[in-house]
Amino acid sequence: QVQLVESGGGLVQAGDSLRLSCEVSGRTNSWFTLAWFRQPPGKEREFVASIIWSGENTQYADFLKDRFTISRDNAKNMVYLQMNSLKPEDTAVYYCAAGPHASPFSGDYGYWGQGTQVTVSS
Repeated sequence: QVQLVESGGGLVQAGDSLRLSCEVSGRTNSWFTLAWFRQPPGKEREFVASIIWSGENTQYADFLKDRFTISRDNAKNMVYLQMNSLKPEDTAVYYCAAGPHASPFSGDYGYWGQGTQVTVSS
């Protein structure tokens, strides 16, 4: 079992930055992939970024245009999502997920956090 707890969401203005955190606990493996997904209001959950737990390989959604950065701190069992130049369309519930391999598909991730709300005002 893997437990994931997100934090760091909130209400910000367009153009601001925000860093989300995901605390990882339980039975993790070096080959695990940690990912961030988001679900905007009234829309389906979508892939944001992923990172290998023991490596540097990262993947990002094309629409991000280099505004977001995923990183991890294995010593602290944390995964982060640094979000810059936030836009109102970034408003969503952001979820941390863990799975056996890197994938942009939510169905490939077996472990999920409870989500953290990010609201960007214009």
